[in-house]
Amino acid sequence: MTELLAQYGLWLIFLVVLAEQLGLPIPAMPLVMLAGARVVDEPMYGVFALLVAVAASSLGDLAWYVAGRLQGHRVLRLLCRISLSPDTCVRQSESTFTRYGIATLVIAKFVPGLSTIAPPLAGALGMRPSAFMLFNTLGAVLWAGAALVIGLLFATQIEAVLDALAELGAYAAALVGVLLALYIGWRWLERRRALRQLQSERLAPEELLAMLDRGDAVTVVDVRSGLIVDAEPVRIPGALSITLEQIDAHAHRLPKDGVLVTYCACPNDVSAVRAALKLHAAGLRHARPLRGGIEGWQAAGYRVEGVGASSLSGGSVLAGDSSP
Repeated sequence: MTELLAQYGLWLIFLVVLAEQLGLPIPAMPLVMLAGARVVDEPMYGVFALLVAVAASSLGDLAWYVAGRLQGHRVLRLLCRISLSPDTCVRQSESTFTRYGIATLVIAKFVPGLSTIAPPLAGALGMRPSAFMLFNTLGAVLWAGAALVIGLLFATQIEAVLDALAELGAYAAALVGVLLALYIGWRWLERRRALRQLQSERLAPEELLAMLDRGDAVTVVDVRSGLIVDAEPVRIPGALSITLEQIDAHAHRLPKDGVLVTYCACPNDVSAVRAALKLHAAGLRHARPLRGGIEGWQAAGYRVEGVGASSLSGGSVLAGDSSP
């Protein structure tokens, strides 16, 4: 890596940082730290490395922001297909945005998973481009600056580690490769297990509609976060609005008889599944997640209503309100 940095310099930093921000599993921070260690001998190199890293990071983030702006939550589903564990990161990112607002972009690069999810989520939530670029660039400066400073402060130790790895040669590369393969394999198995759980007991939109038309006792619960509801303020007619974080506190208020259907607007319906599992734990064993969430319901051509509609306080969905 040191030889590559010496040969290709700032171009290598630009390409690696850009690749990481676009979603490839390439850790860019160690390379930026190596550049920081080089600042000991070339002080101006740190300035150029900072500018290049920030430019590459901002370019990759801008691409995801535009994708989120144009495609909404569909781009988050794409991330779920190519990443190891973004299903939960999406919801965690929504919670972080709810808690910290636009300042989330400043800390995103220091939080695993959030770094990739935050830009498209900001676009999907309709954040203004000027605000996104300002706070996202500030976050990139802090991230790259921190890596450079760490490399500068621990230049001696970094050099010693690199020398030790160089002596080990192929053995070190093999060890790193095995550890990386074990990590990816474990995460892949965990993901497959979670996906099997997500596939079980989900209710199709047409099944829910048929139950409503028959007049079955059905309660529909919208577990989307406040930010997502603000971005798309519609719901299945009559649905109760209870976020995933509030499910435990409000479970006792939900009817114990009949079917409870939870839905979200999240990749793989992960929040709806979690809400259903929470309701199961509270003794409401008839809770089932809706396949495809609000988008699947809309794609089937079924009617939705504005979030401000009065039926939100009704308690259960009326069959006549859900006709296509």
